[in-house]
Amino acid sequence: MQSLTITRYPTPISPPRLDLYSLRQIAASALSPPTTCNNRRGMESRRESASFKSLATRRTSIGDDDGGYCTLVDFAGNVGGGKEGNNVGDDLVVLLYHLQHACKRIASLVASPFNSSLGKLSVNSSSGSDRDAPKPLDIVSNDIILSSLRNSGKVAVMASEEDDSPTWIKDDGPYVVVVDPLDGSRNIDASIPTGTIFGIYNRLVELDHLPVEEKAELNSLQRGNRLVASGYVLYSSATILCVSHGSGTHAFTLDHSTGEFVLTHQNIKIPSRGQIYSVNDARYFDWPEGLRKYIDIVRQGKGQNPKKYSARYICSLVADLHRTLLYGGVAMNPRDHLRIVYEGNPLAFLVEQAGGKASDGKREILSIQPVKLHQRLPLFLGSVEDVTELESYGDVQQTVNPGYEV
Repeated sequence: MQSLTITRYPTPISPPRLDLYSLRQIAASALSPPTTCNNRRGMESRRESASFKSLATRRTSIGDDDGGYCTLVDFAGNVGGGKEGNNVGDDLVVLLYHLQHACKRIASLVASPFNSSLGKLSVNSSSGSDRDAPKPLDIVSNDIILSSLRNSGKVAVMASEEDDSPTWIKDDGPYVVVVDPLDGSRNIDASIPTGTIFGIYNRLVELDHLPVEEKAELNSLQRGNRLVASGYVLYSSATILCVSHGSGTHAFTLDHSTGEFVLTHQNIKIPSRGQIYSVNDARYFDWPEGLRKYIDIVRQGKGQNPKKYSARYICSLVADLHRTLLYGGVAMNPRDHLRIVYEGNPLAFLVEQAGGKASDGKREILSIQPVKLHQRLPLFLGSVEDVTELESYGDVQQTVNPGYEV
């Protein structure tokens, strides 16, 4: 395999004047008293700090108007919040720092002209179809994430779509991470957006007495409603990290001039109803009657929404979901194709935290108990009213796959 080239971005003297969220704006809407965040701390100083939250409370002024921007680590350490309004703990902030570092490396790898050929090649795989066979770029991305999780010191086990079984990392690591390192990698050579998907659970300490392989798998098979945090990173015209710690969904855009993920979409709220459906409707004649009827009705404007729906389908799960989060509607794959552990649960958590709905066509995704690491299921994500209307047609899950592989 040829050597990899990772681009390093220089840091200028002063950051660009972008229309971004300042910490003052964020703190004004938070329940806790206003705090300030550090806008200019470098990556090395963050790594050396014993407490990331303490670091985030310091501030370096960047202008007379005192209107700086807020980074991912600053936001999580100060006002990101957690479930029931609790602040994100130091351990989770450290883990998020290492995850975002890994995703910056993957973003550079994906964009590099010297490494694009990795996305075209496949490697031997004992499971899955040729269509979904791991590519060298998937494997490299997987290794990058695993290395970062090891370095964090905060992860007990990582379960990846690219591995047959979970990897046990550290006995006393407080967290379990499930990940799809590079979703949509077969689109790399066409420069179609790709993404990384991750979910974070607490380690189940009651399983500590079990053999390593058994406790690694059981920790990775937790229901989605036990997630502590989840997110995705979209590698497209911009690199966007969308994350939830259990109190809202927030998006951060990578500023290449500073190498920081900067808050650009605070507290995303998916519209209660959209006007877009996203699905591969080349499979229309393979769908069950209920799904065909739903699509026929909404694109004629004869459904509960009197407006005619438009079709938008990228065939990149992260990209299709990102658009749906911002514009509303429904993104779906009606057949047993997407993996509940690595894709369904993390994305369903984000959608629900943004006020949307996630379903397999019959049940809420987060309520389903996985029984296998690579268990697949249909997935319908989007606006509450759109997903509810779709479910009302009953027969929306595609159970057969004639003429093409899973």
